[in-house]
Amino acid sequence: MNKTSFFANVLTVVRKEWRDFARDRRTLLLSLLVAPLLYPVLFLGMGKLSQMRAETQLEKTLSLPVVGIEHAPNLIAFLRAYGIEAEKAPADIEDRIRAQDEDLALLIDEDFTEDWRAGKPAKVDVVTDTTRRNADVAVARVSKVIEGYGRTVGSLRLLVRGIDPSIAAPLNVGTRDLASEEAKRNMFLSVVLPVILTMFAFIGGAHLAMDTTAGERERQSLEPLLATPASRAALVSGKMLAAAVLGVISMLLILLSFKVSASLASGAISLDVSFAAMGKLLLVLLPLVLIGTALLTALAAAAKSMKEAQSHMVWLMMLPMLPLYALIAYPIKDTALWQYAVPFLAQNQMIQKITRGENASIEQWGIYLGASLAIATVFWLLAVWRYKQEKLAISA
Repeated sequence: MNKTSFFANVLTVVRKEWRDFARDRRTLLLSLLVAPLLYPVLFLGMGKLSQMRAETQLEKTLSLPVVGIEHAPNLIAFLRAYGIEAEKAPADIEDRIRAQDEDLALLIDEDFTEDWRAGKPAKVDVVTDTTRRNADVAVARVSKVIEGYGRTVGSLRLLVRGIDPSIAAPLNVGTRDLASEEAKRNMFLSVVLPVILTMFAFIGGAHLAMDTTAGERERQSLEPLLATPASRAALVSGKMLAAAVLGVISMLLILLSFKVSASLASGAISLDVSFAAMGKLLLVLLPLVLIGTALLTALAAAAKSMKEAQSHMVWLMMLPMLPLYALIAYPIKDTALWQYAVPFLAQNQMIQKITRGENASIEQWGIYLGASLAIATVFWLLAVWRYKQEKLAISA
């Protein structure tokens, strides 16, 4: 079969699958619009809720249960000056914190007064459950005020003795942050955005990829198609291309939604939403669309029904999240070239570079595109091999 007939068969299959898919308008609209409509809710909603939570916990008066409140009246007064109202803690305060009835408490040691008068370090503990993130802002607020109180008292003790407090600080340590303003403002997106984009790119064409193989096999409409003179490679390529087109259209709508969402976000969030940045993101995600549709087609070809094919979605949706878990446990520098050949990790790093306002090197782009296309080719060959098995024509 010559190249002309091969591509003609591919386009014929694409038209046929899209014609069948477009008949179910509800499924078509859900496949294309759910993610673009969901993204602004996630982007604007999560960002706004985080901002409101921080502002509320920083500005409102904080009620702080204190064990041993009578031992440190000056500390209690200092806390009150910063909007932290201390109150006597109940006897079961630790159980209340474990049950999340209280976020945190302050434990003043029984020997606080004696140690204080003797000029010894007086012990104070902030009691909290670090596995509960709802208290992190309050804990940081209380800890910062207590540390400030300790520094102030320490300086006054030195002054009383005629000693310059600066003598106790032989080093003046500062921090020079080389991160760009875009990177600092986009820290939230650098974690969430790659996961969202890679997930939707990977499974954006899932329904069409599964329906064109497992669905047709279940409806017993695949056997007549396999009986045509078209090669199995052309059939697989046509079905993959139809699903990939759906995935690309979905990604374009998601990126457009991303651009609109960033424009509507508050001024505290600054993002590069230019068409050049959107083009880079699309170029990063296109190979993942091909990998996803190829893998889904191969899996669907091994399934006897649509239900069996859809059962794979449970673990497929977990794959884009693996790099996030890996980077949390073991952060790696984005200069290592090998990571740009690893699926999902490569997309994660490339998307982070774009959102941080950085440019990937030619070597990084080359390794990424080459490895991604190679992986997509392997899955395409696997799908073709599945299609060449005669048992594919047998319905469930």
